[in-house]
Amino acid sequence: MEFVVKSGNPEKQRTACLVLGVYESRRLAPATEQFDAVYNSALSNLLRRGDLDGKIGQSLLLFNLADTLCERVLLIGCGKERDLDDRRFRQIASHAATALNETGATEAVVYLTDLAVRGRETDWKIRQIVEAVETARYRCDALKSKKDTPRRLLRKIILSVPRRRELPEGEQAVREGIAIAAGVKLTKDLGNLPPNLCTPTYLAEQAQALAGEFPTLRVEVLEEADMERLGMGALLAVSRGSAQPGKLIRLDYRHGLATRKPYVLVGKGVTFDTGGISLKPGEGMDEMKYDMCGAASVLGTLRACAELQLPLNVIGLIPAVENMPGGRASRPGDIVTSLSGQTIEILNTDAEGRLILCDTLTYAERDEPAAVVDIATLTGACIIALGRHPHGLFSNHPPLAHALQTAGNAACDRVWELPLWEDYQEQLDSNFADMANIGGKEGGAITAACFLSRFAKKFHWAHLDIAGTAWKTGKAKGATGRPVPLLTQYLLDRVAETEREDGRAAH
Repeated sequence: MEFVVKSGNPEKQRTACLVLGVYESRRLAPATEQFDAVYNSALSNLLRRGDLDGKIGQSLLLFNLADTLCERVLLIGCGKERDLDDRRFRQIASHAATALNETGATEAVVYLTDLAVRGRETDWKIRQIVEAVETARYRCDALKSKKDTPRRLLRKIILSVPRRRELPEGEQAVREGIAIAAGVKLTKDLGNLPPNLCTPTYLAEQAQALAGEFPTLRVEVLEEADMERLGMGALLAVSRGSAQPGKLIRLDYRHGLATRKPYVLVGKGVTFDTGGISLKPGEGMDEMKYDMCGAASVLGTLRACAELQLPLNVIGLIPAVENMPGGRASRPGDIVTSLSGQTIEILNTDAEGRLILCDTLTYAERDEPAAVVDIATLTGACIIALGRHPHGLFSNHPPLAHALQTAGNAACDRVWELPLWEDYQEQLDSNFADMANIGGKEGGAITAACFLSRFAKKFHWAHLDIAGTAWKTGKAKGATGRPVPLLTQYLLDRVAETEREDGRAAH
């Protein structure tokens, strides 16, 4: 898909499809009003017939309007003007993208950028439209014998900016939107693959393929023997039950000054989770192929970083395992020694994500990171607490938590912070080891984060529990690609922050 940013009047666009907004009560958006005035109220007259009220989710496709330069006009309902916020704008963009794909037009000029969204500039709206278009185009049919393709493919979208001086910001927004959408697509593709194909070895191969595509990425894969030598007893306790060997995948993106500390992203990569000896119920177990979505989001974010050539140092760490109830699998009651030297009593083998993450967090210490963010489909308890809208956020550093909240709001990929109080730590007490790997039913998402916090005391750390947000269930089942938009925005914000600090230092 080609995206172009352009400044120009709607009535002068010679295009296969012109996309214009209509507010509720058939009130025309500014560009729509301008178009309508030139063509003798053609749109107003049609709307009086009642074919479109302007509610969000409505659209009306008009063909061959007299004397116009465009073949089609697609009117998109935008709801009440005073209620237009981030969420509603994304709904409008999503509906417009879906409707556009059904028109049969191969290119379109979109004027939804003129909608007034509280606190948002044109470049923000452009990025949301680019992401919405790519989301609408996504198909997961690689393993189907018959592909699901639209009758004619939309190939080019021209996005309007009101003034020529806004072109540079608009073009940068397009670049960011394309890079984020590509990262989201990679994350979805990996998440949606069946577990017989997407194994720990496959994830390592995909990381190497990514490094082949982007020279700024370097990959190292630690095998089980390497982890054994290091002393990663917690991670290996999970992988030993499977015939699939575990991997610790390391990706280095070094595009900032050598003196700058790296940002480390740690992604849980359980390519299939049976629960191990603490076996999960059979119903819905197929969705446990999504237990590697944290790992997939790290790959997707690093892809976006590399495409945007962000002037940062970023490290991706992916502990990749399969959790199976084999003859060598860990048992409830086993005690293992982590890379940190702390011992862990495994009371539930289905609390395996924190075991692979804790060794990876300790491994991250050697890079002296500026910050570490781990991303994991960690607990069903987080879904009970927050539902499927925000990611659960925990952090030992309030400025890092605030930065992730700010990035989430900007990217429309939100988080909600939960407490990480010492009061919860005693739930992890064990009579026989330094700690247990579960803390009981109460506050399950919090005690899981408390467990991880014991391995993150030497750096600024945040934990994103994405159990409720990484995939959709039911008829719409599939990976969402979240939190790639959040993580990429967080890194974009770090670039802007560094530039501000450098500017102040220069003066």
